Amino acid sequence: MTQKELTEFNLGKSLDSLMNLDPRGYGVCNILYEAAYKRSGGPLTMKAAEVLLSSVGEGDTVFIITGFVLKNYNKAETDGPVGAAALARSLIIAKGAKPVFIVPGEAADAVKRLSAIMGFHLYGSFEELRARPLSAGIMEFTKSADGAKKASESLWNEANAANCVPKFCIAIEAPGANSRGVYHNAVGLDISPLEAKTDVLFSYLKKKNVPTLAIGDLGNECGMGALKAHLEKYIPYAAPGGCSCGCGGGIAAVTAADTVLTTTVSNWGAYGICSALAYLSRNKEVLYSPGLEERALRAASEAGLIDMYGWQIPQVDGMNLAKNTALITLMNECVLSAFELEETCRTWFAKTLELGYFDGKTKTPSPH
Repeated sequence: MTQKELTEFNLGKSLDSLMNLDPRGYGVCNILYEAAYKRSGGPLTMKAAEVLLSSVGEGDTVFIITGFVLKNYNKAETDGPVGAAALARSLIIAKGAKPVFIVPGEAADAVKRLSAIMGFHLYGSFEELRARPLSAGIMEFTKSADGAKKASESLWNEANAANCVPKFCIAIEAPGANSRGVYHNAVGLDISPLEAKTDVLFSYLKKKNVPTLAIGDLGNECGMGALKAHLEKYIPYAAPGGCSCGCGGGIAAVTAADTVLTTTVSNWGAYGICSALAYLSRNKEVLYSPGLEERALRAASEAGLIDMYGWQIPQVDGMNLAKNTALITLMNECVLSAFELEETCRTWFAKTLELGYFDGKTKTPSPH
């Protein structure tokens, strides 16, 4: 075992712990994390970053699926799009990637605002995406269950024609249907008519052998089917027959991602990956900043995104600006400390490694 391996393991554990802080104290994040960590075999943030860095090359297209529309308001929530924009920025800086946001119409205006704040340019066609530097794309996806497969095929063909076939797909806080094809909110109500059927595209890309990553905080999100048995046993409303709509399927999504990251707030998972990407790429510019977060959350709410409790304010899942910016600050400081103390603490690393406690703990299996 090397100092580098030990640092990656323990830094990853720190980032995982931060993204799974539980201010509400209800424990769902801990329930999810146990299963996700067991499946990954190591820290989720570092594993996701490793997979992204190994799969995405200079100029490669990355689809980022996001946007969960909330019942009663017919507006998308702040959780998902803000994290998606932050992650897109980090991928552009770290890898020269070409992110493409796949969203419901309700999230499109906010993503446009967020892209400007993050500093990259947003285009509506694959041709412009390919031609322009520091660019990302945006595509609105259908809410028609019958039309989702055709829309997926069409999007793939358009991307292929422009030499923009995705080399990776990320779903962050995007709706996922259960085994009966029904989409649910957190308390088990049927929200199928409200949601873009982006999980159909996610499954289509998996069949095309595109690597996939899912970020979620409950289990009703696209990609969380990888943890389905655990969800059905321990998450409220997730067991078959446990939902409130009578479909008999529960809220657990059926679509399974290759790599799964669970977190208290889905945006926080994205920020953890940004931090891990910064460390692994040895580039501080990849870090997401609390200043950007404040500007992004304010812009998102002004553009119509809402907190999960319905308020149109710069807040995410009940977590105010102070919590979000403090969390990002702590993540950044962990990465910066790992950089700055690498030489200063070299002797301590050597002495710790000699005693063998971490032997075998830092090796993690490939998710593929």
